[in-house]
Amino acid sequence: MKTLQDFNFKNKKALIRVDFNVPLDENFKVTDATRIEAAKPTIDKILADGGSVILMSHLGRPKGKEDKYSLKHIVKKASELLGKEVKFAEDCRGEVAKSAAENLKPGEILLLENLRFYTEEEAGDVDFAKELASLGDIYVNDAFGTAHRAHASTTIIAQFFPNEKCFGILLAKEIESLDKVLRNSQKPVTAVLGGSKVSSKITVIENILDKVDHMIIGGGMTFTFVKAQGGKIGDSICEDDKQELALEILRLAKEKNVQIHIPVDVVAANAFSNDAETQIVDVTKIPDGWQGLDAGPKSLENFKKVILESKTILWNGPLGVFEMEKFANGTIELGNFIAEATEKGAFSLVGGGDSVSAVKQFGLEDKMSYVSTGGGAMLEMLEGKTLPGIAAILD
Repeated sequence: MKTLQDFNFKNKKALIRVDFNVPLDENFKVTDATRIEAAKPTIDKILADGGSVILMSHLGRPKGKEDKYSLKHIVKKASELLGKEVKFAEDCRGEVAKSAAENLKPGEILLLENLRFYTEEEAGDVDFAKELASLGDIYVNDAFGTAHRAHASTTIIAQFFPNEKCFGILLAKEIESLDKVLRNSQKPVTAVLGGSKVSSKITVIENILDKVDHMIIGGGMTFTFVKAQGGKIGDSICEDDKQELALEILRLAKEKNVQIHIPVDVVAANAFSNDAETQIVDVTKIPDGWQGLDAGPKSLENFKKVILESKTILWNGPLGVFEMEKFANGTIELGNFIAEATEKGAFSLVGGGDSVSAVKQFGLEDKMSYVSTGGGAMLEMLEGKTLPGIAAILD
């Protein structure tokens, strides 16, 4: 696996695919700069070597050239975080980009305009990729969030750098962290899978059953499993067409000696609202008109025991509707258990949109071994897929 450390960038122009797809408010101010901060170590190493940096990214899903999706809005924030003025090219191709790249001196940073202003980016167009490739000497992919897409700047471009391509520090760390869970894990290994749908996690469950000792199933998925086994779930969310599958997963887990842990009690509410009345009930006896919206106290005790005995923990998905204060306790407590296990030496990997939001929201980010930056990309790796953006560098 070629990484940044395999190259000296002195007098070289590094063309880096970063993931600067950051949220902006109505005044175009960056509201969460995590992804920009995450690229800093890679940029710092190249500049320290005496190289220059050309950054390429997308922002949002523009339809053609739309000002609200221009990367010019993040230049000020990027300059501030990278501790250096970031120059901006008002196009990512053509004369504008070419001349900005040619005039770049060692130690300087250039950010190109949104790649997705051109449909060729998402189409994986070879000529577009070749034009981008002409701007730099070494190609660095540091965008895990888009590594599962075969786009021009993430995958196709790599062929124009047969020997001059590598992973950035962030992407290398993402691969290593997932590898620690999937291939080089210390046992016991526990996967916590939450979220609302079994259907979106099926392939993940099937792929990791061979690699884990315990699987905690929480969130809305719980009720498909409970109903499949004959429990009464009231008005809780449920994928009726996935009940057979839930039973099949339980059967497979038993066969592979994996212990599945499902909540035994829940915080039930008489409406999907923070103002609803709540009661704690047995997960198999939820009254009609009530729905389970968070894991209950007995469930959390059970989960705590499993997590504190684990040496490797993967967390993907919340245990309840944590966006509402009344139903956030399960997810917060789970985060605290994982933080405690991590402090005692376990390796913890958190990934997938909602879990990442939760650890950030509740101040747990620094207490985890690694928090992944790519939701969809991480899920696909957990499903056992080879991501095109990673394969292109390894090729």
